[in-house]
Amino acid sequence: MKTKSLFIYTLTSFILSLSLAGKVLSQEGEVEPISITPKVTVDDVLSAGAEKVQNAKASQITVDRIADQTDSLLQEFKQVNKQIENLRVYNSQLERQIASQKRIMEELKESISNATVIERGVTPLMISMLSSLEDFIQLDMPFKKEARLDAVSDLEINLDSAKFSAAEKFRQILELYDIESDYSLSIESYRDLVDINSDGTEVEVDMLRIGRVALMYQTKDKSQSGAWNKDTSSWETLGSEYRRPIDQGIRIARKVNTQDVMEMPITAPEVAR
Repeated sequence: MKTKSLFIYTLTSFILSLSLAGKVLSQEGEVEPISITPKVTVDDVLSAGAEKVQNAKASQITVDRIADQTDSLLQEFKQVNKQIENLRVYNSQLERQIASQKRIMEELKESISNATVIERGVTPLMISMLSSLEDFIQLDMPFKKEARLDAVSDLEINLDSAKFSAAEKFRQILELYDIESDYSLSIESYRDLVDINSDGTEVEVDMLRIGRVALMYQTKDKSQSGAWNKDTSSWETLGSEYRRPIDQGIRIARKVNTQDVMEMPITAPEVAR
């Protein structure tokens, strides 16, 4: 309000000054007095100022809206740039993976070619291994002989089968070799039928195997004991002094008794030639 009053006062002073100046010029220079009638009112001036303020407000709103849009576009631009950079890194990694897969494919192709050649050489080897294992079992102590020979026969059938790959056939043969190898390091007792009198009559006995060092039997009533003689490849009847040690060994193999020192009829090792 103070500003408005000052403006009105100034405008009024200006008009009075013009009027006085006209009268002075009329008296001194005999000039016709100038009559000034103001065409712009205070309300017009105030209205024009208010209109400018409204226009400024509208312009500011437009500027703010444009600024918000610009900021939104800038953020979107940054996000798109980040996605592009991520895609570049991802594509670079995929290119390395594809290159690695191509190398692996080439290696696999070469391995497949070599596998065909190797398989042709492995098959005769597997046949020879089974034949050697069968001969070994025939010459070995006669413990679980029938079951062991049946296992070899089963693998011989598998060699002619297309159901198993060469790798699987070879694995089965190695597994059977491992089983035969474990027999040398274990002790066991089992029931079996043995022709102890070499007359064709088989008797059910308790067998005791100690590795591949000794193979013994004892009748169920413990009245008779015997051992396998490697030199004669036959069963040999043992004296009564071995009755208790063999019974003790059978109980140890069945984990009834704890391990202990046993006196067994073991053939002395041959002198190497």
